[in-house]
Amino acid sequence: MSDAYIALADGRVLEARTRSPGRTRGELVFTTAYTGYEESLTDPSYAEQVLTFSYPLIGNYGVRSERFESETVQPRAAIAREFTDDVAEWLDGEDIPAIDHLDTRELVTTVREEGAMACGIAAGEDVTPEDAIAEMEACEPMSDHVDIGAGVSVAEPELHEGDPAGESDVRIALLDCGAKGSIIESLNERGADVHVLPYDATPEDVSAVDPDVLFVSNGPGDPENFVAAKTVVDVFAGELPLAGICLGQQIVASALGGDTEKMTFGHRGVNQPVKDLRTDRVVMTTQNHGYTVADPGPLEVTQINVNDDTAEGLEDDDLGILTRQYHPEANPGPHDSLDFFDDVLAMADSTTEITAD
Repeated sequence: MSDAYIALADGRVLEARTRSPGRTRGELVFTTAYTGYEESLTDPSYAEQVLTFSYPLIGNYGVRSERFESETVQPRAAIAREFTDDVAEWLDGEDIPAIDHLDTRELVTTVREEGAMACGIAAGEDVTPEDAIAEMEACEPMSDHVDIGAGVSVAEPELHEGDPAGESDVRIALLDCGAKGSIIESLNERGADVHVLPYDATPEDVSAVDPDVLFVSNGPGDPENFVAAKTVVDVFAGELPLAGICLGQQIVASALGGDTEKMTFGHRGVNQPVKDLRTDRVVMTTQNHGYTVADPGPLEVTQINVNDDTAEGLEDDDLGILTRQYHPEANPGPHDSLDFFDDVLAMADSTTEITAD
């Protein structure tokens, strides 16, 4: 007997089994990754979303905290064809509703055909389809979450010191719009000190760090809502090397006069093919985003997605800008593009002195 329901914006209500009880709502999205469920469930880019796993069995190698990308589970709820007890218990301990024993193939097909959509979940004793419908009807579009960064960013600046064995002594100011921990680790292991700043940091906050590179992280939601980060990019563009990943690429492009747009169902998985237009080399990448750069403004598109030609890499040698839509630091993989971090550090000029206007 079903004891869980998911209500979709297209009017359907599907029955399921409760693995972690609760009622919630969010934008329904899916990931095609076969592995990395711990990384996905702790990725801040999934804030305010309901994550569906297309792979049928989630949890077959347990749950280990050293694989987490943040300290907590980030999606509002999780869905799978089947969760193992390990994952179900983890999600229950985090008070994250989880349901399984439903046709996730149908859910994925629905999102692919109709786009990411509002959904509502009601799971546990005495819930009704009407409970799920009420949650769905209260769900806000992602663009309406105007301060989504507050829930995923550090509240105060943090310093993550680089590995003394690393080859770089670069100092990086990272705008934390929902940064994955492995981005910071990738920079630290190369020797770079990373000063993590809140998503709403001011140009003066950045100047106080006296960085060699300004880095804009990944994160959730509509890039147009990250007004403070766009202001920082605008102030330091051309004055300081700039790098960005995922949402960071979108923020950089938007701040410099480009445009972003919402995708139908986004890119979420670990097998997205990306082609470098300068070398014709194709690499496999990990991605998690629902928005993309529609117009790069003054920046050059140097990499594209092989499947749909969306912008995957933007650069400007004169301004010292290097961004990627995908995740070069990908955990558990693939690791085809880890050299991105070496390229970022190579942009740094340790003698640069900056001031905020």
